[in-house]
Amino acid sequence: MAEQGGIYKIQSLRRRWVVYHVLEDILLSAYAALYIGTIAYYLVSQTLLWGMLAFPVVLLLILFVRKPWQMPDEKIAAFLNKEYPELEESVQLLLIPSSDRNMLQVMASAKADGVLTELKVSHKPFAKSLVVAFVSLLVVTGFIWAMGKIFHVERLFYTHDRDVAFCAPEKPEVLLPQVLGVHITITPPAYISRTPFTWDKFNITVNENASLLWQVKTNVRVKALSLVFNDVQELKLKLSADGRVWTGSRQLSKPGFYQVKIDGKLSDLYKIIVLKDAPPIIHIKTPKPYTYIDAGEAQQVNINTAIDDDYGITNAQIIATVAKGRGEGVKFTEYKIPFANGFAERRTKYSLQKLINLPTLKMEPGDELYFYVQAQDTYKQQSRSDVFRVSIQDTAELLSMNGLIAGSNLKPEFFRSERQIIIDAEQLLKDKDIISVEKFNARSNDLAIDQKLLRLRYGKFLGEEGEDEIGAPSNEPADPADFSNDKKILKEYTDDHDNAEDAGLFEPAIKAQLKATLTEMWKAELQLHLYKPQAALPFAYKALRLLKDLQQKSRAYVAKTAYNPPPLKPEKRLSGELDKIIDPNNKQEIKPAADKQLALRNAVAVLQRLKTGQSISSSDKRTLQLADQKLSENASAQPGVYLPALNAMRRVLSSAAPKRTDIETIEQAVQKSLSALKTTPAAAPSAADMGLSKQYYKNLKSLNR
Repeated sequence: MAEQGGIYKIQSLRRRWVVYHVLEDILLSAYAALYIGTIAYYLVSQTLLWGMLAFPVVLLLILFVRKPWQMPDEKIAAFLNKEYPELEESVQLLLIPSSDRNMLQVMASAKADGVLTELKVSHKPFAKSLVVAFVSLLVVTGFIWAMGKIFHVERLFYTHDRDVAFCAPEKPEVLLPQVLGVHITITPPAYISRTPFTWDKFNITVNENASLLWQVKTNVRVKALSLVFNDVQELKLKLSADGRVWTGSRQLSKPGFYQVKIDGKLSDLYKIIVLKDAPPIIHIKTPKPYTYIDAGEAQQVNINTAIDDDYGITNAQIIATVAKGRGEGVKFTEYKIPFANGFAERRTKYSLQKLINLPTLKMEPGDELYFYVQAQDTYKQQSRSDVFRVSIQDTAELLSMNGLIAGSNLKPEFFRSERQIIIDAEQLLKDKDIISVEKFNARSNDLAIDQKLLRLRYGKFLGEEGEDEIGAPSNEPADPADFSNDKKILKEYTDDHDNAEDAGLFEPAIKAQLKATLTEMWKAELQLHLYKPQAALPFAYKALRLLKDLQQKSRAYVAKTAYNPPPLKPEKRLSGELDKIIDPNNKQEIKPAADKQLALRNAVAVLQRLKTGQSISSSDKRTLQLADQKLSENASAQPGVYLPALNAMRRVLSSAAPKRTDIETIEQAVQKSLSALKTTPAAAPSAADMGLSKQYYKNLKSLNR
């Protein structure tokens, strides 16, 4: 019997352990379902179904992984041996069959069984993890609730794919006693292509130009029911056959607020938030804003663009303009190039590509292409990208000597040398078929040597005295404290023109372009050393283009101006008649502009007096009524911001003892509306001398006496 009592105690503790573990798994499943349900509520659909479905799925998954029902009795025995020293670590002997125990095990198990039967095992070790899971569930619940109330998370996760009127008000709506409920059918505008849906609140958020059908139910028969929009317009609802449902429709295009008016009595203010459709957003990934196609490069441009819109895109195309000629003889030709993609699906995002061969647009060397991408959405709003420019290098103009003779330049013969290298390389390519391979390679190598010498000569402008100094930093760190080495000291405090990085002959922009020129020369030299003059030509052309651009930048341009005096009348010269010469006298009366925020500024003082407990007078009430009109205008434009303050203002005007919370709400809205006062020029105030100057002169006068 004793043996059975000890084993029964172990099995009882095992069942308790399993129950606590299952409860812990349930709390953890609720913890996870709360997170999943919250995210799905804001991102997918405003319903609790996702959280309810997530709870059993997560619970089954946790139970399948942890399997608390497979808790062995040996683990319970080990727990008892660890927590209760009086059992002398003999509880596991009770799990051994009686026939398999030796004499010592029988004696130890009998003693452990007696102690275990009388032992009261605490619930704390079993419930510790359960308490942690419960506290975690409470913390996450409070955190999600606080985030939703304080930061309005539902607004942050609003997307155009969800119903536009999903945003519930922060506080419960206050209805008139006669109103039983409202049923609003919202028909989105045609450009959204969405089916109508219903809404059961007076506060609404709709798309621009959406049509609304109100069905207001009353619990008693009323004589008249209407909707008053922005304190100006009134929509009278029609009574149904049963006498309890009032219906009316209206198309909304502007934000604002409205009230329900029943037999002359007005309800609270309800907000109307109208979401305007944004134009398409166009982002051109390639090419760059300015693309220059050098000689030898493919005369084509790949346009890669991404277009995004709220509700769909109906069309997109490339507007290209080709400019031919120069000066007054320039001619422009416009092309409309469609994309290969169709827009019948009217998707919200498109990734479009178009490869344009410039010769198909009748472009020649020296011509320029200007293009931009234009897109149209379902609301027929158009937007366009920035203008991009593509130019084809004119090799004939580049190789010409026009403009290099006159004007100041760096070294005209250097330009001619680069030009000569290009001419010789092109001639070498023409003679390739009539000369031997050895002679072709030798001439190519000679051109590479000429290119190297030319590069080194230009390197002198950057302080490069030799080929080994091109971009080579000094490996010897300078130490100004080492007074034994005068070179190190002078290096720190002098301008070293022999160093490419420290050369101060040119401005940074000119220096950067010179470095780019040397880079292109080095690439051309490399291809010539490899006996590839065809591959070296693009680099040589680019180097020559950069050099000519530098030559143009070095010129100094002086504007030619001429003064054309008015014609003189000889008959009036030296006559001495000054009667028609009068002093100009312009009289202008400048009136200060009316302060449009004067009513709100006056209301601040009245609100301060109301906070001290003073009663509202007739003049104060008039001041608050004027401020109410200004708040009404602001609420019409931004109902989500100013509507609570307008409601509070109405309560203050209708109450003899207004609440302090309403006064503070109005003050916050007024402070948002007020702009900073414009400061007028004034003399700086002099510091008060506390009468010291007068006392000084008085004492000085007495001393002079």
